[in-house]
Amino acid sequence: MSDAYDYPLILRQLLHSTLSTNAGQEIIYPGVMRYTYADWFRRLQRLANAFHGLGLGRGNVIAVMDWDSHRYFECFFGIPMIGATLHTVNVRLSPDQVLYTINHAEDDAILVHEDFLPLLAAIAPRITRPVRLILLSDRKGALPQVEGLSFAGEYEAMLEAAAPDFTFPDFDEGTRATLFYTTGTTGDPKGVSYSHRQIVLHSLGLVAALGAVPGQGGVNRADVYMPITPLFHVHAWGFPFTATMLGLKQVYPGRYEPGRLLKLIGDYGVTLSHCVPTILNMLLSAPGSEDVDLSRWKVIIGGSALPRGLAAAALKRGIDVQSGYGMSETCPILTISDMTEAQLAEDDAIDTRIATGRAVPMVELRVVDHEMRDMPRGSKATGEVVVRAPWLTEGYLKNPEGTASLWRGGYLHTGDVGYLEADGTLHITDRIKDVIKSGGEWISSLDLENLVSLAEGVAEVAAIGLPDAKWGERPCFVIALKPGADPRAVEAAVRHVVADAISQGHLSSWAAPDRVEFVDALPKTSVGKLDKKAMRAAYAAPSAVTSG
Repeated sequence: MSDAYDYPLILRQLLHSTLSTNAGQEIIYPGVMRYTYADWFRRLQRLANAFHGLGLGRGNVIAVMDWDSHRYFECFFGIPMIGATLHTVNVRLSPDQVLYTINHAEDDAILVHEDFLPLLAAIAPRITRPVRLILLSDRKGALPQVEGLSFAGEYEAMLEAAAPDFTFPDFDEGTRATLFYTTGTTGDPKGVSYSHRQIVLHSLGLVAALGAVPGQGGVNRADVYMPITPLFHVHAWGFPFTATMLGLKQVYPGRYEPGRLLKLIGDYGVTLSHCVPTILNMLLSAPGSEDVDLSRWKVIIGGSALPRGLAAAALKRGIDVQSGYGMSETCPILTISDMTEAQLAEDDAIDTRIATGRAVPMVELRVVDHEMRDMPRGSKATGEVVVRAPWLTEGYLKNPEGTASLWRGGYLHTGDVGYLEADGTLHITDRIKDVIKSGGEWISSLDLENLVSLAEGVAEVAAIGLPDAKWGERPCFVIALKPGADPRAVEAAVRHVVADAISQGHLSSWAAPDRVEFVDALPKTSVGKLDKKAMRAAYAAPSAVTSG
């Protein structure tokens, strides 16, 4: 029998090169912790011993409720590497939804930051199984006492008291590593999980997709990484795993406050981030933003489409911006905009940067009709995007009906509508649920938003379909204005760009909106996406101040 090592694809394997060749690189949680990868790994060993001291190990589910901190980053590895499951709790959900996820996941322990103690205390009497609580805090000294909550310990004190040596074991690469919950338009949140093998392969896929890009747009060992997608949301799109595998300098920002984020970019020379369009727009619009040099910053935009106007504003500031595409059920990377072409182009190649992009290595991507027949490439014929890849979730936790719908026909159904160019570039034109269906024709809300984002005075725009007795649905624009913008002038500008697009044949005449509504801020979901469900509900009834 051979003594060859059967190398399991588990998270521990991502650390070998980094700890061997780049152990002195820094990980920073500003104002609280600044340490090396070597120090970080020693803390992982103490964390493992602390968990074992509480009887937590293989097969347990350990939840985290924290800001984006060094502690959270430690849990990304320290929990799965003992064979337990990391449950990243979405603290932006409603209390009842947070409670649902804790009970549904069958958490055995919860690590909770003191800022979220009121939330936890309110739902604690309804948690259905015994749960050990571990307190997290950014400060030293006396810690809060909360009625109804009893703690097994405080995180830093537990690590300090734990033994410093621990050997992380091998186990089956199919072991569940992470679990989180995604929300839809109806029903309870759905549990999405990933194995060690899937996360390792996803990390390699990210490197394969971004490592080959020339110039500033790629990812390299000189980058300074800072997530601006919450760690509870699809593992911050998987980038912390990849950044660790490459041994990058990492900065964890805590709470997402525009001034703080901009200062961190400047203070620590951050070169690589990712976020939803709303966050990028917030940073570019923040007071003092113009004083921060962003010319070395590359940002991958996902979660929703990158509007042309926002891309232009980012490029004007020197930001190397590009689109990525995926979803909670896909770990999430599926496509990246073709930055090879964009880097080599003579102009800014905005069309390339805002396109949904090309499939990354190991992703099989199709656009199909309702009978799973491929739509012809290069024709702009739209259909649903379906995919296969080695890192897609195998299904929803305890939800066989949802899993069967997700994976019908042997492909994961994204719920997105799009088309493929002849060269394989994907363009998402809408979510199936967000397509505006008017008089038997489909109108792309993303096309409308992309167009109107260029209008003078528009900070953010959402195009939604509202019920109409004659046509079924008619388009409505919901617009947040830039500071000082005059609503009447903005509406005139919006109607002008729409009319111009119609006259040039870029837009059908029936796509012109019947209503334009102005708001102080567009409603967002718990992960920063436009909440079109809430907007449709708010404007379903005829408005007394309807424009047009």
